[in-house]
Amino acid sequence: MGETAYLHAELLKREMAGRLQAEEAFRQVQKMEAVGRLAGGVAHDFNNLLMVIRGHAALSLSSSGPDNPLRQELNEILKAAIKASSLTRQLLAFSRKQVLQPKVLDLNSLVTQTAELLPSALGEDINLVLDLDSNLGRVKADVDQMEQVIMNLVFNARDAMPAGGKLTIQTLNSYLDENWARRYPEIRPGPYVMLAVHDRGHGMDEETQLHIFEPFFTTKERNTGTGLGLATVYGTVIQSGGCVSVLSRLGEGTTIQIYLPRVEETIEVAEKPAGLPRPLQGNETILVVEDDDAVRRMTRMFLEINGYIVVEARNAANAIELMESHKGSIEMVLTDVVMPGMKGGELVERLEKLRSGLKVLYMSAYTEDAAINSGILGPGSAFIEKPFNADELTSKVREVLGRSIAV
Repeated sequence: MGETAYLHAELLKREMAGRLQAEEAFRQVQKMEAVGRLAGGVAHDFNNLLMVIRGHAALSLSSSGPDNPLRQELNEILKAAIKASSLTRQLLAFSRKQVLQPKVLDLNSLVTQTAELLPSALGEDINLVLDLDSNLGRVKADVDQMEQVIMNLVFNARDAMPAGGKLTIQTLNSYLDENWARRYPEIRPGPYVMLAVHDRGHGMDEETQLHIFEPFFTTKERNTGTGLGLATVYGTVIQSGGCVSVLSRLGEGTTIQIYLPRVEETIEVAEKPAGLPRPLQGNETILVVEDDDAVRRMTRMFLEINGYIVVEARNAANAIELMESHKGSIEMVLTDVVMPGMKGGELVERLEKLRSGLKVLYMSAYTEDAAINSGILGPGSAFIEKPFNADELTSKVREVLGRSIAV
């Protein structure tokens, strides 16, 4: 074979290998998308059920006397429902249906702050080392969710080293090229910031690495953990515009790298909350639009026990009819984001043409197509995530309506 023919053969071989790699990456993304849609749908429906369970348990508890023998059982129902809500939030994170509040931030600062909380959780056998790039670029992400990502990665690394060892958190500026984009179809080539967590534990075989980001997949013993830690890492990073890479060999340890797009914007300083406001009574009229009958009734009860007048609508068309025919005042509309026939944002546009000055609060167990995050509902839209309780709802309603109570 001549030199030219040999070079052509080598180029063809590389091209075929690249195509196979890209096809495999695409299949993996499709699989995760399918699992994500299933998980998101289950979490959405389950969150609606949990809201009803939590609501009735809380209302029954508040109306029962201190000596009522059912108080303990009601408390257990409430605690179990709250724990279940936490699981559904993790599923929503994996399926990229969680509501993010992205801000421009310095990952080094976040890593340093998080690391201060870790020693007691890691134990004396784990040597935590920070290797942070002093010239690290900025990223735009949800601070709370990124803190949870770091914690999940660190605890996963800790569990891989039962005998102890060195655990390293590293940050670095990076540039992901076309080869990366072929391996990770969810990203675009460009400048990124890398956050890596490295352990010297037992490592993983190739088969395990194919499944570690799937919800409920775990190599731990039964009843140890939920199998959702790395799934939430995957969902949060992908939803933030990044990707996740795994490097692992049996007996040599594991490195999980997350890449987030680098931004040139100025770091946003998070304002300290002034403390949770106490739930306030009201007497305004609120139009509640919700297609789930049980959730709508529960929401009505939450509002009415705090003095509000409620007008109910089971869908967008019904809400428009009520707004047109209602003779009295309606100060606010509380609407689900995702409903059959017409989405919440479109409904509000129609209602605002009928009543000027209408206050709006959106609610949802998740945001379809990341409606909130992509700005479909408009910047600054007021939003409350299901499942919520009476105090959370009335506090948010009072915030949207304003502190003063209508007279």
